[in-house]
Amino acid sequence: MVDLSILFHAIETVVSWPGIALLALGVFIGIIGGGLPGVGGALTLAIATPFTLQMGDITAIIFLIGIYNGVMYGGSISAILFNVPGSASAAATTLEGYPMARVGRAVDALTISAVSSAIGDFLGGVAVLAILPVLVSIVLLFGTPEYFLVAVLGLSLIMVVSEGSFLKDAMAGGFGVMLATVGIAPMLPTQRYTFGQLGLHNGISFVAALIGIFAVSEMLRLSKQGGTISRGGDVDIGGSVRSGIRTVLSKPFTLIKSSIIGLLIGAVPGSGGSVSTFIAYGEAKRASNNPEKFGNGSEEGIIATESSNNATVSGSLIPTLTFGIPGSTTTAVLIGALMLHGIRPGPALFGAQINLTYSIFVSLVVCSLIVFALGLLVVRWAGYLTTVNTSVIIPIIIVLSVLGAFSLNSNYIDVFVVLALGIVGYFMESYDYSIVAFLLGLILGPIAEENLSRSLSLSNGSLDIFFATPLRLLLIVATVVIIVGPYLGPVLKQQLGSTTNA
Repeated sequence: MVDLSILFHAIETVVSWPGIALLALGVFIGIIGGGLPGVGGALTLAIATPFTLQMGDITAIIFLIGIYNGVMYGGSISAILFNVPGSASAAATTLEGYPMARVGRAVDALTISAVSSAIGDFLGGVAVLAILPVLVSIVLLFGTPEYFLVAVLGLSLIMVVSEGSFLKDAMAGGFGVMLATVGIAPMLPTQRYTFGQLGLHNGISFVAALIGIFAVSEMLRLSKQGGTISRGGDVDIGGSVRSGIRTVLSKPFTLIKSSIIGLLIGAVPGSGGSVSTFIAYGEAKRASNNPEKFGNGSEEGIIATESSNNATVSGSLIPTLTFGIPGSTTTAVLIGALMLHGIRPGPALFGAQINLTYSIFVSLVVCSLIVFALGLLVVRWAGYLTTVNTSVIIPIIIVLSVLGAFSLNSNYIDVFVVLALGIVGYFMESYDYSIVAFLLGLILGPIAEENLSRSLSLSNGSLDIFFATPLRLLLIVATVVIIVGPYLGPVLKQQLGSTTNA
């Protein structure tokens, strides 16, 4: 059962000053970042994170949660107006939003997106708050060996996130793990790959790496495009806010079902909003009484994609906070922000720091109201965001990235990391190397190494410790299934098919 005293304290923290102001500011910044194609949640959070150093731990995370939510809605703005999704999770929204905008119903589409996003936020936040006590019980079952096995399980998800060449994605993940080994080894006073540089003793700065891999690499990509971000698009911003609200409220079943899909898929590490939105969209089309409207400006399609999109935020935070496994690239940046403020995902967030955990999910619920209000306010002038010329936005982002990286530790090596990984990230994107796989390696590599060392220390070097409980065996089996599943699945289907035909 939910601890009401902790819940009320979290509500007071979020809605009092300066929490509510920072949350609203975060949502506003997120809407702008999400509305600019090529920027998106991970980049916006990566740039904003260093500037939270002067904030308190809880207020900083509240601010970043606001950005995360704002981005998830903001990505639909350019998707609807110019058929250019501001983020990967808004890609499905272009299928119905842009056709509506082309026939003069852009305000309808933007309103449907804002209201659906707000409701998805609300339902997702309330659902996770309701199950938090269960999550506490589950997390307390995990010790050092379990955390090592969970990290290995997370690394095996490279098989799942692989969209092209598995070899390329495995190399990207391995590169992330390799970078994570720089610095002083866990449990041992041994320097690794520091080359005598004092600034590398604590390893590669995770936030600096994220700023480089997202911000600088995306600006390099945009520099090749030239012109305005919207590429000169011109759309009639017409329609009615009232009509859009009525449309959303007339589809409660689609709203609830799509929010559940977003919540559940968001909880699967490495999937994120781009997966949940397309699945919710496909299910909405399957269940619709007017499937022929899909692809030609279906309001139901936008409701499905945007409600699942924002519910994914709540779902993606479950593996992020419980096991330190990012549910998406954006939550990977959020993990970096937590660590920057001395907060480690895991049991502490469900024990001594339970107030922070409740505050995070209360923030999601309050964000739903802010997204609703700001979303309806920006529908008329939202199109101007995408007319920003790249010659203006690129130098601003680059300067903010360098300043943000240097402000982390006043360390010039962090600036070098930003610039170097910016170039690396650009070529990784150009040659289809998975950024998600790289992040999985960078985040989970140190967790796996540290917990492996501790586990072997506890067992005097015996591997039996990893087979000692049913939970550990279950994690091992899950890892094996994930690794061999893509190979055995087609074989089993072929054998079942031949058996049926016989």
